[in-house]
Amino acid sequence: MTAPFITVLITTYNYGRFVEQAIDSVFSQDYPLDKIQILIVDDGSTDDTFERVKKYGCRIDYLYKPNGGQASALNLGFANARGEIVALLDADDLFESLKLARIADAFQQDPALGMVYHRTREWRVETNQYREYEFIAISGDLHKEPDRFALYTPQVTTCVCFRRTSVSPLLPIPENIRMNADCYLVALIPFLSPVLALDEFLSVYRIHGKNSFYLDEKQIPQEVRKNRLLTWQTAIEEMRKWLAAHGYTQDLRPVRSLSIQWDILIDREAFALNPPGRVRYFRHLLKSCRYRLPLMTWRLVLINYLDTFAALAVGYQNFPRWEKRREDLTRWVRTLMGKNSSSRTPRQK
Repeated sequence: MTAPFITVLITTYNYGRFVEQAIDSVFSQDYPLDKIQILIVDDGSTDDTFERVKKYGCRIDYLYKPNGGQASALNLGFANARGEIVALLDADDLFESLKLARIADAFQQDPALGMVYHRTREWRVETNQYREYEFIAISGDLHKEPDRFALYTPQVTTCVCFRRTSVSPLLPIPENIRMNADCYLVALIPFLSPVLALDEFLSVYRIHGKNSFYLDEKQIPQEVRKNRLLTWQTAIEEMRKWLAAHGYTQDLRPVRSLSIQWDILIDREAFALNPPGRVRYFRHLLKSCRYRLPLMTWRLVLINYLDTFAALAVGYQNFPRWEKRREDLTRWVRTLMGKNSSSRTPRQK
């Protein structure tokens, strides 16, 4: 079977210090290089991005545009993509070497697939530690099995790949979405085509302290918080408009599920700007807990409901302190139980 042509679309803005590693991770793929287009859309960088990428010469396609936000950068990228498949890659992230081979095989096995997505690892540069990014594997056809998509959660940019013909009805992305434009595509494409989740780690999501949306919550300036809330509100409003325009209402369970996710997200961002009262925060946690109930073990259910009712007593501002005390207590109990278990173990003679 002939390997499909793949466009790796890298959008970047002032990530010159990372972009070479992103490009090199594509050149390191276990996939024919003559079947890969590396397309970089520079959304008006003012750093040394161009100086760093020009050394690759004709091996990459480089497009520079005035700064207009992620949606405009993605739109330009899709318009210039030559691949049957388009794999998104943030300029500060990395592909694992088997990524393109695995997603190409998945698309070839099922010509109806519109998107393939997979697991990723978070890489905390400061400590050089890795951890698993939350992943809920939902595959299939939303129209045939709508209940399966009740827990569908859009993944980050570097985890998603599209069949270009399948995603084209969602293009162009509304360009007032300056950030989270990839979420627009990932959230809506299951309403157009079947999707497949690969339970494999095929990319690395770098946490470096300057990520657009992965910041130290304690150190975020109010102006940044306001902008972050506004970008989410804008993206969600456009997604709701698309669903309504195409006849998808709250009667469909996946739509209700997405709506709950969005409400929880907006509340969380808004609370950071205007702390809620105890009752409102309790209701927010209760809604979140109920939504995630099918994903949790009985222990997590107990912990989450304990946290939810504790919020009534401690309130929003003191809740992080409560969480820390509860985590300390949990660790102490586990340690104590471990010691007791060891003391009951018969010694070898």
